[in-house]
Amino acid sequence: MQSTRIILVEDIAALREGLAAILGATADFEVVGSFPSMEPALARLTELRPHVAFVDLGLPGMSGLEGVRRIRDSCPDTQVLVLTVHDDDAHVFEAICGGATGYLLKDSRPERLIEAVREVRSGGAPMSPSIARRVVATFRTVAPKARDPHRLSPREVEILDLLAQGHSYKTAAATLDLSIDTVRFHVRNSYGKLHVHSKSAAVRAAFRDGILS
Repeated sequence: MQSTRIILVEDIAALREGLAAILGATADFEVVGSFPSMEPALARLTELRPHVAFVDLGLPGMSGLEGVRRIRDSCPDTQVLVLTVHDDDAHVFEAICGGATGYLLKDSRPERLIEAVREVRSGGAPMSPSIARRVVATFRTVAPKARDPHRLSPREVEILDLLAQGHSYKTAAATLDLSIDTVRFHVRNSYGKLHVHSKSAAVRAAFRDGILS
């Protein structure tokens, strides 16, 4: 049976080394790379061809959220498991929308991390219990009230609303504590859903269809 190749992207050395020891001691796991930031991990991604990447969000340099998107774009077969202290809605949904398959908190037991790798390799989407509950609660809240036939995400609607108020990409990013690239990513996603090709057309379409009021 082929070993599961894993990379770790975590800036705290002690935690990174501990994870490597826990996962590397599992018979059918192989930790093929361990990195303190996203940039060197991305540089070796196609060479290492990991099945699973554990990614922290609070990294120096490129953020983990941006890294999740880069991994998805350059190596779509790699399953990203976020491992972080951030349990707020903004980080959770930004990571999932960006391409993360699972979202685990750093207080997870070592056995749970091993289970998460097996789960994601079997087609699952492992999450810490509190995160899974939050995701379910959000869908319960949003689905019955949805007025948006285009299925814009809550973040896409939020950004379009800020743009409608006169914000630039830069000020919208600052307001939401996101990168400018992330704001652009969400606006571009909304283009296809609204069948438009510009920021101003997206805002007009959102008002026309009752997404914004």
